Amino acid sequence: MQSSQFRKGSAVRRLLSLATAGVILLVAGCGPNSANDTAEPSSSSAAGATGFPVSLEHKFGTTTVAAEPKRIVTVGLVEQDALLALGVVPTATTEWFGEKPGAIWPWAEAALGSAPKPQVLTSTDGVQFEKVAALRPDLILAIYSGLTAEDYATLSKIAPTVAQPKDTVDYGVGWQDLTRTVGAAVGRKDQAEKLVTDTEATFAAVRQAHPEFAGKTGMMAMTWEGYYVYGPQDPRARFLTDLGFTLPAGLAEVTGKEFGANLSKERTDMLDTDLLIWLVDAYAKDKAKVQADPLYAKLGVTTEGRDIYLENGELVGGATSFITVLSLPFLLDKLVPQLSAAVDGDPATAVQRAS
Repeated sequence: MQSSQFRKGSAVRRLLSLATAGVILLVAGCGPNSANDTAEPSSSSAAGATGFPVSLEHKFGTTTVAAEPKRIVTVGLVEQDALLALGVVPTATTEWFGEKPGAIWPWAEAALGSAPKPQVLTSTDGVQFEKVAALRPDLILAIYSGLTAEDYATLSKIAPTVAQPKDTVDYGVGWQDLTRTVGAAVGRKDQAEKLVTDTEATFAAVRQAHPEFAGKTGMMAMTWEGYYVYGPQDPRARFLTDLGFTLPAGLAEVTGKEFGANLSKERTDMLDTDLLIWLVDAYAKDKAKVQADPLYAKLGVTTEGRDIYLENGELVGGATSFITVLSLPFLLDKLVPQLSAAVDGDPATAVQRAS
């Protein structure tokens, strides 16, 4: 079975406002590189890219980007948001879930503006190398990915390729590092830093407005082959710690060197946190299935209404998995009120469904 949020392959997975107040996103459209390119979209970018050549370290070595890239293909699953936030439209993106045109979710549409939507590649059966090559990219981004050494070797023969960080699990890069890496790769390092700083300031404001989050335990999970929990090396879990929550004791041991892991029936008690967010494919069906589990039903997290269910295909559920500088302001605006209602431990306090 394949969930829209999780793909199991040879490793583990193949898997407020548009931006923080004061951040203006500039998207300038560029035409095809030549008369022969009219059938293919081209990356568009704002003027003023600097810092080339730039060398970027990653899991498989160091990649040098010699000059400002004009045709960018994202093999990673969320890099398009960072590019758009920096005023750059990729030539092609890779579909993760949601099946949005161009793999551009609504929270990123204003940053895209009137520019043509990117061509969409799929990742169901791995990287589409032939299609990537046919796009004639001058930069390939695979930062939020599970790229293998063989994948990287093939892609790097097509164009300079930036893979996932060397000191991070696959699909574990945080939104800050991803934004900064993309910014450096396209010559917008200062813009990227401002995006990170402003978004972190938004988190700080939320923490100040919601001191009830501080020290409370929180976790994210999904129903995949039983119960699957996201660990401290996953961006979804770090979203909660950025808000002041702490992860439950023992979670790191369960997930080990991966971004998440299945929870055995004997460890169902670990789900009894002050806040538990379920990412599900079908809201009513999956919620009913979880709550029908006698082991789960007796936990305080459900009897006291401290659990929240988010449907993957809906905007809040999608933003919870993307965790980017464009999805986060939207996510904080929509989800924080529900978090506050959930952590009070009062079943009478209704947690309104986020969509």
